[in-house]
Amino acid sequence: MFPTVREVLALDPVRHGAPRLVAGDVGLDRPVRWVHVSEVPDIAPLLGGGELVLTTGIGLPADDAGLRAFIGDLADVGVSGLVVELGRRYVSGVPRVMAAAAERRRLPLVELRRATPFVRITEAVHALIVDAQLTELRATEEIHQRFTELSVEGAGPGEVVRQAAELSGCPVVLENLSRQVLAYDPAGESAELLLDCWEQHSRRIRPAGRTAYDGDNGWLVTTVGARGQDWGRLLLRWPGGGDLAAGRRVLDPSEEGGVPVGTVTPPVAPPTRLTILVERAASTLALGRLIRRDAEGLERQIHRTLLTALLDHSLPVDEVALRARALGVVLERRHLVGVVVRHRADDPAGEGGPATETPHPADPGAGGSAAGPARLRDLAEAVGHALREAKLTGLSSAVDDHAVGVLLALPEPAAEERALAAFATALRRTRPDTSTRPAGHARPDGSVRSDGLARLDGHARSDGHARSDGSARSDGSARSDGQARSDGSVRPDGQARPGAPVREDGPARSNGRANEVARPAGGGLLIAAGSGVPGLREARRSLIEARQIADAARRDRRDLPVFRLPHVGLAGLLHLLRDEPRLQTFVERELGALLTYDAQHPREQLLGTLRAYLEQGRNKSAAAGAAHLSRPAFYERLARIRRVLDVDLDSVEACLSLHVALLALDAIRTP
Repeated sequence: MFPTVREVLALDPVRHGAPRLVAGDVGLDRPVRWVHVSEVPDIAPLLGGGELVLTTGIGLPADDAGLRAFIGDLADVGVSGLVVELGRRYVSGVPRVMAAAAERRRLPLVELRRATPFVRITEAVHALIVDAQLTELRATEEIHQRFTELSVEGAGPGEVVRQAAELSGCPVVLENLSRQVLAYDPAGESAELLLDCWEQHSRRIRPAGRTAYDGDNGWLVTTVGARGQDWGRLLLRWPGGGDLAAGRRVLDPSEEGGVPVGTVTPPVAPPTRLTILVERAASTLALGRLIRRDAEGLERQIHRTLLTALLDHSLPVDEVALRARALGVVLERRHLVGVVVRHRADDPAGEGGPATETPHPADPGAGGSAAGPARLRDLAEAVGHALREAKLTGLSSAVDDHAVGVLLALPEPAAEERALAAFATALRRTRPDTSTRPAGHARPDGSVRSDGLARLDGHARSDGHARSDGSARSDGSARSDGQARSDGSVRPDGQARPGAPVREDGPARSNGRANEVARPAGGGLLIAAGSGVPGLREARRSLIEARQIADAARRDRRDLPVFRLPHVGLAGLLHLLRDEPRLQTFVERELGALLTYDAQHPREQLLGTLRAYLEQGRNKSAAAGAAHLSRPAFYERLARIRRVLDVDLDSVEACLSLHVALLALDAIRTP
């Protein structure tokens, strides 16, 4: 805000007096807060520091001790400098003892060898100060407006840091309490040099106070946090001190003549507006953190930004590597493996039947629109915890609405299988829902729908839709009392007979309870890994492959710790080709007529009948039981399928083609 002594000496009214610096050149960059004219020796108690004192010297002491005391008092109070006009008290120059004392105390001492009206000097300097103050006020107002807008808009940490660097023209870094970089802006300088060995450099920056300037290292620092919970530091590099300032000559204070002994770099404090800037930026960051307190942590947000950048090429690979390294994740010269973790079923809130169905209070999957994001956050936290427990390094975050992606950074390819096994084991230990659970999502009261979701009344029709009274359908698939079926798969008391066919998706028994079909271990979690790659430029291929494997393996009921590309077989191949127009044409050619028929007759749904027939290896009795139909009703539906598709269902080749078409249809429909 204030001009320096050096700038004051360059003003025209001062230059008119032919100024000459006698001593104290190391203090020329001191700010001048005001100009004060005095002719009395005991002026120091009336000053507040930062003044440039003008005098003719007529009232100064005549003895050497008095001159030393006069200079010492001015230095102790913190004046910026002393200007002495020659001609009235001192003719050829100020006394040597005064110059020596000023040099020892590093106080700029200037002679004016030509008579100059002091009023012109004070007017010029005060005008400069007022202009600087107005400029400072305008800059402060701009800072206030800019960060208020960022707070209202909910800007992220990266944008706040960028704006701080733009307003200050200085590099800005946001770090967490572990000295890991969360965001930075080099302000046009080299990012590599700025972040090189950042943690070690940051730990040497130890300012005294919540907001303070570390002159030895040249950083203005403020703590970021709110409500008594600090979570980071915001640092702005100010080139007024530390190793950024030029060395200046220092004289030995014990020598009267001032013998040069070396150089120092006295820190020059940053202007007030920069202190205001970093504090406003820190407040904006803290406010944003409070607003997003239920969302991901800042580190996880950066992880998500970097993974997304790899998938959609929004950032150069070198930039991703640099940001990851600043966050403590080294990706260069590492063997990288893409991993995707997801639930085998999407958010229950999104697939749980009609919107009018009331969720059961004890169902962990029920929760309305908030269930999906909450479940995804829980999964992301579990994945991060598993990485730490397995002592693995990598980026991890949600990559879409249902899956969490991980980019593992391994020291060598030989560690790939061991690392994946350790991660899978740690994740299954982390998840609390690893116990076997009925595949039909049984409610505490035992009631389920035949599609695996609960009905309020506990009764099921063979097509999966309960009648309000729980009574039987006319096709003979169930008796009106909801007990014995004609295929003998249910006892008169409503319990399943041993060996009776059972569907894997948890069909309802006639007494309304789910068949106890165990899910794979891991609480319904599925872990898929892509092929390992030798560098970051190929990491996108591994991540995309892992996501495709995870999508393809959702219908695979095997309990595998980690799914890899060879595990997904034909279903995986069809999933990889699901966007291929020729595959979609094949599905329409094989199943189009049947899909059209089902659309016109929604109560029959012949596609489900065909699926049961093909999945049971064309065993009609087993397929009828799996479809919850009596054999006559099932045979009648098969005959109808033959007529609609004009196909021989006893032909192995025709059934193989239909089965592939069904798998392809599932792949196309998978979100």
